[in-house]
Amino acid sequence: MRDLSTLPKAHLHLHFTGSMRLDTLVDLAQSERSRLPASFIDGDPLHVPADHRGWFRFQRAYDTARHLVRDEETMRRIVLEAALDDAAEGSRRLEIQVDPTSYAPFVGGITPALEIILDAAAQATVLSGTQVAVVVAASRIRHPLEARTLARLAARYAGDGPGTVVGFGLSNDERAGQTASWGPAFRIARRAGLASLPHAGELLGPGHVRDVVGSLGPTRLGHGVRVSEDPALLDAVVAAGISLEVCPASNVCLGVYREAGDVPLRALLDHGAQVALGADDPLLFRTRLVDQYSIARSLGLDDEALAELARGSIRASLADEESKRVWLAEVDAWLAAPEA
Repeated sequence: MRDLSTLPKAHLHLHFTGSMRLDTLVDLAQSERSRLPASFIDGDPLHVPADHRGWFRFQRAYDTARHLVRDEETMRRIVLEAALDDAAEGSRRLEIQVDPTSYAPFVGGITPALEIILDAAAQATVLSGTQVAVVVAASRIRHPLEARTLARLAARYAGDGPGTVVGFGLSNDERAGQTASWGPAFRIARRAGLASLPHAGELLGPGHVRDVVGSLGPTRLGHGVRVSEDPALLDAVVAAGISLEVCPASNVCLGVYREAGDVPLRALLDHGAQVALGADDPLLFRTRLVDQYSIARSLGLDDEALAELARGSIRASLADEESKRVWLAEVDAWLAAPEA
């Protein structure tokens, strides 16, 4: 079998705080003289049930880490380390998702917070060799008016290259709020040329996917795995050219599926879905990008199918066409090389 860490690919579903290395979190906790919960340092991935209590436990753990990110230096460190980790796993393009609201109090506002992350992304691109672009994401647990403010901010920095904002997302608990309430924010983002990248179809089923597709006009769906429960809807999503950011390990850790073998990756691919595998929150789930490809291999995908998954991630990325052409050729070269 060929080395999955050398397979060229794009990483399209990674959250800023959740990308943090555990060593970095420990350093931050020590500098703040803060005690980390045992769940961070016991070496085991977080596992919670797929209910409100489970999500609360997940969010509490995420917030514990996020509250330790209190200065520009730390923000830059997180971006650079995420890029270096991705580069080591064959990622040619990282589109990292962030809500600058959480870090604004420590650096003078949401505009400086976003500018720091964008500048760090540009520098990390040079230092790692992996293109790093940014997705600005609103939160379902905040008021939709805040999402409009974030959309206007994201629009000011829109682009497709490293160190620019390439998309606008919507994250956090899918069960919160009314999806249509965020429609105006997504319209602001689309008018600026930003891709629509909301989470959907993980904690909730096909009805939620249908709602998000109708209200937010997604370019890609964060997760989207539950669309497999409605083959007609899945066919419609495929026909509309909507790609899926599938994160097998986090689906299991968040209780959506009992084990990796239950993740409907094969069903999605059999229906022609364009899938990009993602790690979601490695800090909590203890798996990175290559681990997702290893899971796909364990589900029976051979190297040719894995190469097609990598091609799907590249095609679904928001990189320029010339970069995509180069990376797709590199995937062909990987597949043409002898097996290890």
